[in-house]
Amino acid sequence: MAELAAQIRSRQNLVLKALPGPVSEADRKMLVQAVEIARSYYSADSKFLGEPLPLHYLELARLTVSAIGLNLPAAVSALLSGIREDTEAWARIDTLGDPSIKEVIKGLSRVTALKGRDFTGQAENFRKLLLSLADDGRVILIALADRLLVMRRLDWLPEKERLPVASETYFLFAPLAHRLGYYNIKSEMEDLAMKLMEPEEYFEIEARLKQTTTSRNRLIREFSQPVTEKLDSMGIRYELKSRTKSIHSIWQKMKRQGVAFEEVYDIFAIRIIIDADTVNEKSSCWQVYSVVTDLYQPDPSRMRDWISVPKTNGYESLHTTVVTPAGRWVEVQIRT
Repeated sequence: MAELAAQIRSRQNLVLKALPGPVSEADRKMLVQAVEIARSYYSADSKFLGEPLPLHYLELARLTVSAIGLNLPAAVSALLSGIREDTEAWARIDTLGDPSIKEVIKGLSRVTALKGRDFTGQAENFRKLLLSLADDGRVILIALADRLLVMRRLDWLPEKERLPVASETYFLFAPLAHRLGYYNIKSEMEDLAMKLMEPEEYFEIEARLKQTTTSRNRLIREFSQPVTEKLDSMGIRYELKSRTKSIHSIWQKMKRQGVAFEEVYDIFAIRIIIDADTVNEKSSCWQVYSVVTDLYQPDPSRMRDWISVPKTNGYESLHTTVVTPAGRWVEVQIRT
């Protein structure tokens, strides 16, 4: 019991640490109270996805902040989302001083009631139904965090439940995450679902990525050096990152274009994130674009200007694909 209490305190601290900005004493007090309510309701002997219920719901609360970007009341709503309305613990939620917490929990209960229903071929209708059930947008976002947690611990579900959950995630929740602008969550959900739905293809691509890690890292270094030297000399404030295409995304491109792994030329991308004031954002992005395309020959057919015309989900960035002197293609994404 002492060990569980220590684990709960540790998870509680992780939730506080994930919150943006300084944590006020009122915030700390609210979370402590919420944890006490959770401990009084969730049985320590009951487990879900391999963990005692108090730890499971604290992890959901942490993901609500760290992966989704919501605030403490939303995290508390996630923490207490397993509490039924006809209980003493439910009445104690009022002591937290935020009436919206109960409303979010009720919304999550309505979403949970949809689980297991057959929406085959009706993915768009299901997403609309989900959105219509939530008067508070945080309901849908916490539902995404919940599904992400389930997918990360899919092996803990009974074997007969894994494939239906993976399929539902792939066709419903991953597109919903993409629609709402959570590209990283969408990609992770797709990869985790593919691992179960198409294991042979998944593990083959995973192995090929591991085999090419060293050469890929060398190419990134060689490509980035002249770019960083030029940007530094111009006094531009920026951060340069690299990202490898997700396994699912590589698989989709191989299928769509009918090519082998070696022929997918944009397996990784370079991201240049500029620190610019609002007035100069667009001009700064085009300035950096000019630097990259002066150093490397671009493919005009692969140019994407989502700064002048942002995507429907609000995404703004310049994308271009350039070729190195050695003949390797590299995708470059430029944004603030």
